[in-house]
Amino acid sequence: MTTEILKIGMPSGSLADPKRGGSLVTLLENSGFKTSGYETGGPSKFSTINYLFGWDGRPQEFGSQLGINELDVAIAGNDWIKERILEFKIEYNTDIKLENVLSLNRGNVKIVGIIKNEFSSQNAEEYLKLICPGKDIITVVAEMPYLALDWVQNKLKNIGLSETYSSFSVQKYKSPARIKKGVVIYETWGKTEAKVKNEGADLGIEITQSGSALKNYGLKIIDTLMESETSIWINPDLRKNKSKKDLLDMFLLNLNGTVNAENKVMVVFNVANSQINIIEKYLSDNKLFADEPTMNVGKVFTEISIQVAKDDKNLPLAKIRYELAKLGAVNIDTIPVISSIKGLNVINSGSSGNH
Repeated sequence: MTTEILKIGMPSGSLADPKRGGSLVTLLENSGFKTSGYETGGPSKFSTINYLFGWDGRPQEFGSQLGINELDVAIAGNDWIKERILEFKIEYNTDIKLENVLSLNRGNVKIVGIIKNEFSSQNAEEYLKLICPGKDIITVVAEMPYLALDWVQNKLKNIGLSETYSSFSVQKYKSPARIKKGVVIYETWGKTEAKVKNEGADLGIEITQSGSALKNYGLKIIDTLMESETSIWINPDLRKNKSKKDLLDMFLLNLNGTVNAENKVMVVFNVANSQINIIEKYLSDNKLFADEPTMNVGKVFTEISIQVAKDDKNLPLAKIRYELAKLGAVNIDTIPVISSIKGLNVINSGSSGNH
């Protein structure tokens, strides 16, 4: 048995709440990685696998911890990882290479640029052209200051003003500006929309799901910086350690199987052998199996099982069961699918694309 330990960043906050955060606790348990203590604030432990170590922390910090190999793996939003990558590059002239190896299909948000609705500008370039004349300092409020800085600098470059506002400063909200001309990013601890509404800054960067709160504050979106979700991130150096790579592959394979199974059920039914051709044609016409349906052939009846998406609006589960019954299927059972692992190749096909 391996003597290595895989150190996994366990995000505190809403992700740890079993009633919020996309049921991360349940996702881990269904993957074979039952935790104790995590949902109550820690310390987190993996109850059944002693070579996984849970490191409780904030997802805002995991990018830094991965970068210096304090963590092997982190469960975090893509936005916070990118924020730390940009901070290392901008403030410390250091490139950290991190890899997104699995999307968990939860925690979906958008990072958007916002201004007061009273401005007619429809995009960031239009707005900056409007406010920049005669202004020495452009002020931005954001919980993710380096994402904000990178965004504003790119927009200024697009309108030919990057040299004019080449200086920048990232600092706490309303602390004295450290520059005389350029871009000041005020890092905030939330309620960014209120600061923009009350003219505490020229514009803001906000994390949003639907945008409804922004409308309530009389604000509008002028750009989407990125769309983010919760993913599994690693430092690629981890793969140089074979024992840890094996642990990582085990972790990813089982998580992938559980994510793949979400919203799916197994439909198992019996059909008289004389009706098999009719049933097979229905299954084939509706693409209800991959290579071939799973069949256990008996003397008189055959048991067939298919995997079905519960939320398919084009072919609802209820309709499938009804049509199977009309074609002669009997004893139609619907069984929840906790995990569905397609094969080892799902973790060897590369990352999901965010670096």
